[in-house]
Amino acid sequence: MIEFLKAFLFGIIEGITEWLPISSTGHMILLNEFVKLDVSDAFYSMFEVVIQLGAIMAVVILFWNDIFPFGKPEGRRRRHSVRGIRRYIKPDIFLLWGKILVACIPAAIIGILFNDLFEKLFYNYITVAIMLILFGVAFLIVETGHKGKTAKINSLGELSFKTAFLIGIFQLIAAIFPGTSRSGATIVGALMLGVSRTVAAEFTFFLAIPVMFGASLLKIWKFGLVFTQTELVILLIGMVTAFVSSLFIIRFLLGYIKKHDFKVFGYYRIILGILVCLYFFLEK
Repeated sequence: MIEFLKAFLFGIIEGITEWLPISSTGHMILLNEFVKLDVSDAFYSMFEVVIQLGAIMAVVILFWNDIFPFGKPEGRRRRHSVRGIRRYIKPDIFLLWGKILVACIPAAIIGILFNDLFEKLFYNYITVAIMLILFGVAFLIVETGHKGKTAKINSLGELSFKTAFLIGIFQLIAAIFPGTSRSGATIVGALMLGVSRTVAAEFTFFLAIPVMFGASLLKIWKFGLVFTQTELVILLIGMVTAFVSSLFIIRFLLGYIKKHDFKVFGYYRIILGILVCLYFFLEK
């Protein structure tokens, strides 16, 4: 029973930190230092990635109308017959998915080739603390530099393929160094490229869909589909909890950034990074 409660806690932390630019992987690594699941190393390595599927399903549900490229015919739109059902294609959403896939290319290539190496080299508290602080400072610098400036890109439709690819380069940094935050890196990159906060956050949400599905499938494939009953329950609890908490935190973040900047997350990252350094320094 205690392991199920731990899985519940991991799911909450995943759902909250996945979307706030404060690093979900970093928080999961730190949480595991204090609340260790009584499971094998192989299962935990898979677990901390696959519970992200719960978080990503929250995005799929909340933004379904914005990401599903088919729908019922309207007006004089071009109609297509798909399995006998009259549908129309939404070209703007197809174009958006093209940009999302382009942005995924850097992290996908590097992740597939070197994921195990990066985990071995960088998945530790030192890297987490350094990246928490560095990108915390980056948020403060970028937001200070953008104060009073008008964003150049204020809708997803205005994003070019070049801008999407450059945002994907920033996502690559997060794929290599835990503590960076995938959402944090892409948001910082988007803001530097002149993208508005709202569009930066939304594109980050959508970009997470193929990234998380791909990473999860890769982890499951490496682990295999053989679970004990306890492992399966732990995984399901983590995913469901991550899903529910994500529903709330995504709504919160979208409402928050309409009136505020990201500086508060920068300060949080810096403080947390310093505390992590102090804790492990004193422990040793």
